[in-house]
Amino acid sequence: MIELDETTSTNTFLRDYRPLTSVAITLVTADHQTAGRGQAGHSWESERGQNLLFSLLVQPTLLPSADVFVLSEAIALSIREAICDQLRSAAIALPVTVKWPNDIYVGDSKVAGILIENEFRGAHLARSIIGCGVNINQGRFAFASDDRHPLEASDAATLDPAHQDVPSTVPVPISLFQLKGTPTERRFVLETIIDAFVRRYEAIQSGAPAALAAIHADYLAALYRREGRHAYRDAQGLFQAEINDVEPTGHLILRDTEGRLRRYAFKEVAYVKAN
Repeated sequence: MIELDETTSTNTFLRDYRPLTSVAITLVTADHQTAGRGQAGHSWESERGQNLLFSLLVQPTLLPSADVFVLSEAIALSIREAICDQLRSAAIALPVTVKWPNDIYVGDSKVAGILIENEFRGAHLARSIIGCGVNINQGRFAFASDDRHPLEASDAATLDPAHQDVPSTVPVPISLFQLKGTPTERRFVLETIIDAFVRRYEAIQSGAPAALAAIHADYLAALYRREGRHAYRDAQGLFQAEINDVEPTGHLILRDTEGRLRRYAFKEVAYVKAN
């Protein structure tokens, strides 16, 4: 574990870092990031010393590139587990879900985001840097639109110029402090996340197909909009669909009202907020 007062971003710090000795997981935390990053190059807003900002460096043994999304599932489920524990302890009954691919939501508000950067060697993953931001004690978010979920473009014309009248949605950030009304010790949340992730990572390292299948099943069950049909938008326009599956590569599979399966990579489909 490496604890930093300030850095550009914990992911950037780990990019050129090589442990002096062989370790399974390297954890880097920071009280402040001067250039924190979200998905697709967006910034990540966090006041100094208020939230959890950390990255994990892992080097899985012989994890095929086709199965790499299981790491995203593992960290998302681990953060969700920690948030659920905190809300349960405060007797707060709100749904905590994973918004594909790996944002953590409480209700319809975003409490955590994940940025994963992978390096491959041949057909296998060589190393993965898993960057996480979890909103803990921040009381106000001034720049929510700077960290909009890439699937919720600020301009409806981004995906379909013919549907500029469709209202876009920007995820509203929320913190545990805003939910509970009291401060939370950041280290307690971090310990819960790491314990949960290590448990899942060891299962991944085992290479057992059943272990990967169990993580995937938990991920599917935890997905935002998992049940029922909802509105989406792609390059062809608006449509209604339900989540059918998420492939090991991370592609989202939707089943539309005509029974057709639609396959999407990151940023190829947008959630449309219900009126």
